[in-house]
Amino acid sequence: MVIFVRIVFAAIGAALGYSGALLLLNSGAMAGFIDESYLVGLFIFVGFLVGTVVGPPIVRGLKLGSKKATQILLKIPTHELVGGMIGLVSGWVIALIISIPLLRIPYVGDFLPVIFGVILGYFGLMVGLRRTDDLPEVFSRTERSFSSLKAATPEGSPKILDTSVIIDGRISDITKSGFLEGDLIVPGFVLEELQHIADSSDVLKRNRGRRGLDILNKIQKEPYSNVRIVEQDYGDINEVDTKLVKLAKDMGGKVVTNDYNLNKVCELQGVPVLNINELANSVKPVVLPGEELKVQVIKDGKEQGQGVGYLDDGTMIVVDGGRRYIGQTVAVLVTSVLQTAAGRMIFAKPKAMERAL
Repeated sequence: MVIFVRIVFAAIGAALGYSGALLLLNSGAMAGFIDESYLVGLFIFVGFLVGTVVGPPIVRGLKLGSKKATQILLKIPTHELVGGMIGLVSGWVIALIISIPLLRIPYVGDFLPVIFGVILGYFGLMVGLRRTDDLPEVFSRTERSFSSLKAATPEGSPKILDTSVIIDGRISDITKSGFLEGDLIVPGFVLEELQHIADSSDVLKRNRGRRGLDILNKIQKEPYSNVRIVEQDYGDINEVDTKLVKLAKDMGGKVVTNDYNLNKVCELQGVPVLNINELANSVKPVVLPGEELKVQVIKDGKEQGQGVGYLDDGTMIVVDGGRRYIGQTVAVLVTSVLQTAAGRMIFAKPKAMERAL
């Protein structure tokens, strides 16, 4: 390969040397100073040597440059690349239109198309890259295809699922109940994160990832929900949560999560968010002080003599003096209810103790 490159560039160098010698002879600058055939031979020889020497480095530089350019282009999202190309071509067309009347200007007229082409092409490229999201509004066909990502009403807006809510699994029961309207959107970068977790060397993470993939597969097969995988990505953003917020803004959708931090980020960014933990707390039965409940005490509490049990919905009940009833189902009276960020806690005491008093 190197020999072939040297031969090609040597031939090109010799041809350029021959052309240069002819130009020099035709100009008459060397008339009477040197023999014409000697000058032509010298230029051909010098061109041959230069082509042989510089050929391989030039090819290596072109290969390296093309490799880096390819890597950069592959990182750019397709929609941004298309927008940039449209902007670049638009800039060139405008430059051509502007330059046509200016071609008659002496001296500089021939150079103006190139100058305007570079300047307006650059501005067109930048505008195309930065205004990619507005293209659907300009081109009606693209707008029709993109409009499926946006709903006409807030109730039917797309619901964008994050990784945690898919792994959690409760989203399957929620969608089955019909409380979530609109399409369920699973971004491609969320699906990649799920696959990465499922391939983890850590057993716990691997099981969580596989559970998430199973839940997603289950939702896709059910007739009560419409799950769509959206491959839209943001190459300049690394954090998955930030990508979710950006996608929700672009699609006019809502983020569905049970991640407290993502919930706060969405609120700060003005993005609607549906937190299934808040939903779970909202639908728990209201328990008031003085009410009677039956609970199975299963373990010791933190304080001396306390016992701990759980309601069917997972709410923890701390029973004062309930340690003696571990393993038994007893009637208790609610004394107070504490709502925390982690959920709700109910404090109670055995009904038998109340009677004894």
